[in-house]
Amino acid sequence: MQNNPYAAPQTRSVQDVLAVNKVLRNTYMLLGMTLAFSAVMCGIAMAVNAPPLNGIIMIVAFYGILFGIHKTQNSPMGLVLTFALTGMLGFTLGPIFNMLLSIPGGNELILTALGGTAITFFSLSAYALVSKKDFSFLSGFMMIGFVVLIVGVIANIFLQLPMMSLAISAGFILFSSAAILYQTGSIINGGERNYILATVTLYVSIYNIFVSLLHILMAFSGDD
Repeated sequence: MQNNPYAAPQTRSVQDVLAVNKVLRNTYMLLGMTLAFSAVMCGIAMAVNAPPLNGIIMIVAFYGILFGIHKTQNSPMGLVLTFALTGMLGFTLGPIFNMLLSIPGGNELILTALGGTAITFFSLSAYALVSKKDFSFLSGFMMIGFVVLIVGVIANIFLQLPMMSLAISAGFILFSSAAILYQTGSIINGGERNYILATVTLYVSIYNIFVSLLHILMAFSGDD
């Protein structure tokens, strides 16, 4: 029987598609679970009337856990640390929600920010999934944007400029939107095969978009 020269490439193609589908399925499943866990932690923080977390402690804890996730990405501990990170970030929303719910129109601000975040995430994800484009060209923009945002955050700790604070929030929305496109495109095109790291990137992007939108809405409503 004559060998089919195209058999091997077709096999690899099928394997690639299956691998991509598996990463996508596991990523969105874990993302949904972490979002639900964050909502529970936010509810607990609201119920106990938890005070806002110290900014420095939160930053140290965030990057410490994030470092641990990267080190344990291929083990069960990576999942544990992922829930620890997302649970902590969910907990930080409790004091913000309590503050907003104590003022007129606060619940509308929360719902608007949630809706805006959902629309942004699903629109960007759908575009990346349907177009199947390679968004690796965004890596340079994201690196520069990350440095600029960090410098801006540190500078505004001392300057306390309202307009600069709004610009930083807008910058985080753009940066996080680019991260969603980049991460989703990386999964589709075979650049990302670890669903834990993919989940963390998408979760943090969603969190940043939501908090930034909330900050901007609060500023324009006169409550910030």
